Amino acid sequence: MPLLTQALIGLVAVEHACFMYAEMFTFGTPSANRAFGIPKADAAIAAHRLTRTLAKNQGCYNGFLVAGLVWSLTHTDIKFATELAYFFLSCVGVAALYGGATAARKIWLVQGAPALAALASLWAYGLY
Repeated sequence: MPLLTQALIGLVAVEHACFMYAEMFTFGTPSANRAFGIPKADAAIAAHRLTRTLAKNQGCYNGFLVAGLVWSLTHTDIKFATELAYFFLSCVGVAALYGGATAARKIWLVQGAPALAALASLWAYGLY
C-alpha cells in the first residue's frame, strides 16, 4: 500500500483514537466541552452520569474504527488489507455524513474529509 495512503489511513485512525479518548475518559470536563462545542450553559448536562455513559459508549465505537483501520495497515495480505481499509473508512464516512447532518456541520470537514481523502487515495492507486 503506498505511503500516502497509509499516512491518510493512519491520520483517520489517530483522529478516532483521540475521539475515543475524549469521549471515554474526559467527556464532561471543561476542555472536552470546548473541544465538542458544548456551551457553558449545557456543561451540567454534559457532566451528568447518563450523558457521560452515552459518550463512553460512543467512544467505544470509535475504538472499533481505530482497531479496524490499524488492522488494515498491519495485515500482510494487500487485497484483504485494502478491503478492510475500504470498509472501515466507509464506516467513518457514513458516521461523518450522519453527524454532520444531525449534530454539527464541521464534522463533515473534521471527520469526513480525512476519510474521503484516504478513500480517494486507495482508489487513485488502483487499490480496489
